[in-house]
Amino acid sequence: MKRKYYVVWKGRKTGVFSTWDECRQSVEGFSGAKYKSYLSEEEAWQAYKTGVNGDLPKHPPKANINEYKKPSYSEYIADSISVDAACSGNPGPMEYKGVSTKTGEVLFSFGPITGTNNIGEFLAIVHGLGYLKQRKSNIPIYSDSETAIKWVKMKKANTSLPLTVETKKTWELIRRAEKWLAENRYNNQILKWNTELWGEIKADFGRK
Repeated sequence: MKRKYYVVWKGRKTGVFSTWDECRQSVEGFSGAKYKSYLSEEEAWQAYKTGVNGDLPKHPPKANINEYKKPSYSEYIADSISVDAACSGNPGPMEYKGVSTKTGEVLFSFGPITGTNNIGEFLAIVHGLGYLKQRKSNIPIYSDSETAIKWVKMKKANTSLPLTVETKKTWELIRRAEKWLAENRYNNQILKWNTELWGEIKADFGRK
C-alpha cells in the first residue's frame, strides 16, 4: 500500500499530515472540515498552498518543491530523547528518567529523592543535555513540561521548594544543574511534547 499524505484546510489543526489517524483527529466531528489525501508530500504541500478550491498541478515544478516543504509538527522526531518525571505529593518522593523516543530504551534514571514534579522535569532535561554532550550528539530532547523547558532556558530552577534536611540533596542537584547550564553550550533543541497529538510522552511513568 502506497503511503498517503493528508491535507487539512479546515479542521482543529490545519496543514499536511502523514497518517490518517492524525488527519482524522483534526477533522472528525469538526463542522465543515475540508481535507483530501495525496500520494506525494510535494503534491500535498502544493495543494495546501494553493487552497481547497485551487487547481492542483499533477507535477509541481521541482525547482519550487522547497517552497512547499514548510515545517510540519504532525509527527515527532523519533531520533531523540524523551524525558519525564514522577512525584508522589508536592513535595514528595520524586524520580525522573530519559528514554530513546524511537525504542523506549531507558538511557538514564535517577531517584527517588524529595522534590517536586517540575524539579524532576528540569533535572531530567539537564541530565539529558549532559548525556548527549558526552556522546557528541545533537539530537533533540522532548519534555511535556513547559515550566521545566522555561527553567532550562532561564538557566535557573524557579522553585519555592524549602531547603530542609530532606531536600538538601535535591538542592545540591539543582545548583549543579544550574551551574552546568551556565558553563556549557549545546546545540540540542529542547522541544515540547505534543501530548494531545502524540499521546503520553515515551518516558511516561504511567502513574496518572
